[in-house]
Amino acid sequence: MTKNTPPPRCTDNHIHREAVEQALAAMVDGWTATRLAQVFGALSDPSRVRLISALLGGELCVHDLAAALGMSHSAVSHQLRLLRSLNLVRYRKEGRVVYYSLDDEHVEHLFRMGLDHIRHPEKIIEEANNHHG
Repeated sequence: MTKNTPPPRCTDNHIHREAVEQALAAMVDGWTATRLAQVFGALSDPSRVRLISALLGGELCVHDLAAALGMSHSAVSHQLRLLRSLNLVRYRKEGRVVYYSLDDEHVEHLFRMGLDHIRHPEKIIEEANNHHG
């Protein structure tokens, strides 16, 4: 579908009760929806996405992250605080140095799935057509 093609519309006002029941059984509760939205919200910022991608290779201290990302120490620390509050990253102290890493393999899987999704050939072609057509 291109941006000039209108989406299809449902013209039948009939409620499909079985489909609604299946949807209700699959739906998450409000608290879970809020937490998941917070995680996806954290991933909506390019700096945080780049920070997570930097940590895919292993743990780094704040100074190394700042150098790799071209950001200030305080800006990186601010982003790390948010990611830590959502259990996306964790830290460990070694003397006076604090090292950060991804909290667990779920964070890496979520990141890689998102990356695979945007790199899917059909998505790339559609996005290129929408931005250049």
